[in-house]
Amino acid sequence: MNELTSLGQAVGELLKARKQTLAVAESSAGGLISACLLAVPGASSYFRGGVVTYTRESREALLSGGLAQFADVPPSSEAFARVLARSARQTLNTTWGIGETGAAGPTGNRYGYDAGHACIAIAGPVELSVTIETRSGNRELNMWAFAAAALELLEKAVKQTPAA
Repeated sequence: MNELTSLGQAVGELLKARKQTLAVAESSAGGLISACLLAVPGASSYFRGGVVTYTRESREALLSGGLAQFADVPPSSEAFARVLARSARQTLNTTWGIGETGAAGPTGNRYGYDAGHACIAIAGPVELSVTIETRSGNRELNMWAFAAAALELLEKAVKQTPAA
């Protein structure tokens, strides 16, 4: 967890310095993205909230826009992760949103993706997305890899914007 804590601290310090805020909607990472960001002292200055949208029902109840925004978006895709990130950002009125969706394992998901597949998106002044393929069925290691990729992508996005 030390590497994840270090990543969370680095991006947390960056957000604090820029007085920017963040919301997270994660699925197969199971809350690890949020946990890494919250492990940083002073996280309340930038972290507005996070949800584990593991089911269709949770997306409907917890994210602005409801399920209609997901109707034509392929599940477990970068486009789906972008909808999650944008919705989390809108729901909590933040500078940035992270969206993550995928299949942690040990088997693939019902949408045809193998274990170790995740899509991550950042919504904000800059939008970025990435697909991760670990090719592993190790659920815990996949979740850690997904969280690390999300934090790295957020850091990259924040650094692409001018400081206030």
